[in-house]
Amino acid sequence: MNRRLLLTTLVTTVALAGCASAPVPEDYAAEKPTLDLKTYFNGPMTAHGLFTDRAGKVKRRFVVQLMGRWQGDVGTLEEDLIYSDGKTERRVWTITSLGNGRYRGTAADVVGEATGEARGNALRWSYTLRLPVDGKTYDVQFDDWMYLMDDRVMLNKARMSKFGFHLGDVTLSFYKKP
Repeated sequence: MNRRLLLTTLVTTVALAGCASAPVPEDYAAEKPTLDLKTYFNGPMTAHGLFTDRAGKVKRRFVVQLMGRWQGDVGTLEEDLIYSDGKTERRVWTITSLGNGRYRGTAADVVGEATGEARGNALRWSYTLRLPVDGKTYDVQFDDWMYLMDDRVMLNKARMSKFGFHLGDVTLSFYKKP
């Protein structure tokens, strides 16, 4: 391939990639089943997950036992994480429904507030987590996308970044116990 054709192909590819837009919750408004956090995150659940670095290599695996409870528009979601290396972690979320599919949340290791928007079967959940790594603590941004597959299963993919640089991804499969 000559240089001119290669350059033209490269410029065209970059231009077309720039036209693609990131997903927004509204893209999923017509998808079923409809995700209602008060219904799904109510009662006991289990999730299995893994963290992959930016190259896609699995760095850590974990299981999460969850318990959700709601009183009106305020929910508590308790997460007990057990990592494959035996370490444990606990996070307790307080989630408030703001109406019209919008949510906010707090947890002890979340900087400020998390924000969420649900449409159709999807929820976008964004927050900054204070993450301990090798004796140091880093504030890492999470862009979570959760997709309700049926009344028991929800899939979650979270992109982790710091200063806009992609660090890796967290993938989870939630299972709501009968």
